[in-house]
Amino acid sequence: MIYLIDGSLESLLCAVFEWFERKPGRISIQLEKHHQPDVFRPVLKIYNDSSKADRVWKGLQKKLDKNWMRRFYCTFLSESTEAYQHLFEFCCYIFLNPNGATFNYGNPFVLSISQISRKVEREKHRMEAFIRFQHAENGIFYCGIDPDFNVLPLIMNHFRDRYADQKWLIYDLTRHYGLYYDLNRVEEVSLNHDEEKRLQIPTASIQADNEKLYATLWKDYFKSTNIAARKNTKLHVQHVPKRYWKYLTEKMGL
Repeated sequence: MIYLIDGSLESLLCAVFEWFERKPGRISIQLEKHHQPDVFRPVLKIYNDSSKADRVWKGLQKKLDKNWMRRFYCTFLSESTEAYQHLFEFCCYIFLNPNGATFNYGNPFVLSISQISRKVEREKHRMEAFIRFQHAENGIFYCGIDPDFNVLPLIMNHFRDRYADQKWLIYDLTRHYGLYYDLNRVEEVSLNHDEEKRLQIPTASIQADNEKLYATLWKDYFKSTNIAARKNTKLHVQHVPKRYWKYLTEKMGL
C-alpha cells in the first residue's frame, strides 16, 4: 500500500499516526509530486492534521533523547525519498519496541537515520564555515547558497548569534527561500525570480561601494599568509571541497 504525503514533517508524522490507526501491513511512503498511479497498489492520501502530528511528535520525545530527536529532524531535512521511508519505518520500530531500541544498530532504519543525519550535520558545519557575506548598497549583508540538504533551519542560530549587530540575508537558491535577520529577529523570506538571479550572479549594481575593496584586501591577506612550499592541494581539497569554493572570497576567480 502507498501513503502519499506532501513532504512536510507534519505529513510524515500523520502517516505514522494513520498506520497505527489502520495497521495495513507493509506500506511505501511516496511524495505527491513524484507519485505515478499504479493500478495494482492501493493509495491513501495523507491529509495534514496538526493534532495527530503533535501526538506522534510528543510520543517520540518520550521514547527518544535529545540527540536522537535531532538526528530524526536532520534526517528529515535531507529531503531524500529514502529518508522519508526510513523515518517512517524508524518511528514504527521505536513505538513497537521498549526504550533503548535506538542502541540496536543492527536495525537498518536505526543505522540509516544515524548515517543520514551525520551527512546533514556535516553540511551544516560546512555552511557555517564557508559562507561569505557580501555587503549590499542598502546595508544588508547577503549570500546565496545551494547546499545539498535543507540546512537553513540548522544554521539560523549560529548566524543570529555571531552576526547580531548587522542585517543579513542567507538565501537557498535551490529551495527558493531564505533567512533574513533585521537586528531583532530572524524570519523566513522568499524572493521573486529576478531577485534570486541577482543573488546568484551578484553585480556591482547591488554591492556597496567598498565591497570590492574589502574583497581585494582579503585576497591579498590570504596570499600573504600562504606558504607555497607547504602547499598540499590534495589535503586542502579534502578539508575544503571544490564545490564550496564559490562561497569563498579568496577562491573567486580560480
